[in-house]
Amino acid sequence: MKFEYLSEETERLVIRPLQHSDYQAWLTGFCGRFDSQSPYDEGRLDMSICTENWYNQLVDKHHQFIKEDKIYIFGIFRKADGMHLGNLDIVTLSRSHFQWAECGYTIHNQFWRKGYAFEALTAMLKIADKRLKYHRVEAHVNIGNIPSAKLLEKAGFQYECTREKFIFENGEWTDHLVYAKTLNNMPPVNM
Repeated sequence: MKFEYLSEETERLVIRPLQHSDYQAWLTGFCGRFDSQSPYDEGRLDMSICTENWYNQLVDKHHQFIKEDKIYIFGIFRKADGMHLGNLDIVTLSRSHFQWAECGYTIHNQFWRKGYAFEALTAMLKIADKRLKYHRVEAHVNIGNIPSAKLLEKAGFQYECTREKFIFENGEWTDHLVYAKTLNNMPPVNM
């Protein structure tokens, strides 16, 4: 299943759901990661379980999430060579009267500081607005992750609040900054 309507191109990138045929580019992107560059960077990962069969099951699960309007996971691919640069995701928090979602992004650390994150996030917001019809998109950021907060501000997100003990990570409940962006002002579909 291709989900062409969920694809967006920029000058340098293609943003789209992963396909079975992306396995080698996806694996190469992950295997090329450097050691961790910050407390918020996983760095190198053990990819030994990520066989092609495992990957195909992952893609099938992603496609099922799309069909159910739960989670939209996008690969970020460089146009010039098809290299997998990272992933984006949009999670539906509520439809009905809200049309509300949360987004996230990861760029493999060997591709940092080239503007890919901003370019990819901007493209994903177009998909969220024009094709998925979300009205509000939130992003949750670790308090010390200043580069991520700056990226969101550059993309038009506004800081709203700090949620205390909001997310369980690294064995404890941690505070997170909440950023939000209003996309379109159209009324929800089928109201």
